[in-house]
Amino acid sequence: MTGKIETRLAELGVTLPDAPAPAANYVPWAVDGDTVWVSGQISAGPDGMITGKLGEDLDVTAGAAAARACAISLLAQVKVALGGDLDRLDRVLKLTGFVNSTPDFIDQPKVINGASDFLVEVLGDSGRHTRSAVSAASLPLGVAVEIEGIFKIR
Repeated sequence: MTGKIETRLAELGVTLPDAPAPAANYVPWAVDGDTVWVSGQISAGPDGMITGKLGEDLDVTAGAAAARACAISLLAQVKVALGGDLDRLDRVLKLTGFVNSTPDFIDQPKVINGASDFLVEVLGDSGRHTRSAVSAASLPLGVAVEIEGIFKIR
């Protein structure tokens, strides 16, 4: 039986990928009480890594799409953390977004909106969250965006 959140994802034409495996010596998520902490998810989609530098070879629209891909991976990790029952997700508490950008790029918040807007589209008010959106001189594997998240569960 498909839950409410997965039904909403299907309505949006989104299928969660398999949760990405960690690339080093860390865990992809940790549960502590009613909180799931998800490690940074890098921008990747069905066609592979979404790479590039904002302000150089990517514009805000492309960056927002990369951030949306990170949010999809975050939900995939939460689903695994919750034993497959995504409807145990109560709300998104915090996102921290890192944008691979040039020193003069100032639209990090507009890039991370790609993740924030997607989570609200999927979860409604439960998707509204606190967040940080910061620039990085580079990110792992040259990806455009990396986002970590904190989620409240039931």
